[in-house]
Amino acid sequence: MHFARSISTILALLVPALLSLPARAYETVQVTDGGTIKGKLTYQGEIATKKIIVTKDNEVCGAIREEPLIVVGPDKGVQDAIVYLKDVQKGKAPLPAAKKPEISNHKCQFEPHVQAVPVGSIVIVNSDPVMHNTHGFLGKQTVFNQALPTEGMKIEKPIKKPGLLRVECDTHGWMLGWIYASEHPYYAVTKKDGTFSISDVPPGSYTLVAWQEYTDATEVPVTVKAKEATQQTIELKKK
Repeated sequence: MHFARSISTILALLVPALLSLPARAYETVQVTDGGTIKGKLTYQGEIATKKIIVTKDNEVCGAIREEPLIVVGPDKGVQDAIVYLKDVQKGKAPLPAAKKPEISNHKCQFEPHVQAVPVGSIVIVNSDPVMHNTHGFLGKQTVFNQALPTEGMKIEKPIKKPGLLRVECDTHGWMLGWIYASEHPYYAVTKKDGTFSISDVPPGSYTLVAWQEYTDATEVPVTVKAKEATQQTIELKKK
């Protein structure tokens, strides 16, 4: 009886500790026989819109208008969706960017509206002659919260954890943007025709995730073979 109680006590202490351990960090290795994942995201449903109600700074922000929640081309390809490999343990080193990634407050919209960046930092820019307050969330946690009272201001803020950030403006409540931060370089943002390409992937089996703000995130299994291209077409569905 005492032995059983001791085991129960040990498990009660050990399990929470194991659950709180950080995930294994991404390991950078040389990839000489990597394959490529090429594909396209499509959407066949109706194009929903949201009403933008401009309540202040109309001379910069414009008037009340309708904006699409998903942008597709003539052949139903989905623009500005994020595609990435889930739980990658090792692979090539992230490519150095020509310049720090930026998110700009421009005409009371975030530009780009959707982007994918490496974990590290991002430069927040005010391109408007009005005050903005750029507020980024990872889940419910604030990642950055930066006031930019004057046009031309640029402030660099850290992004230390991977994940999908929702970006809002505390001054203009209709503004919304998205930043996917990744520890590894195996991600892409779809082009205007919905296509994407992820290269130098070590051979193996992976889970490919496709995300767009209006649709459900879609996960599909993908197998990458050495020095070969794997084709994936994913149809996104409404939430």
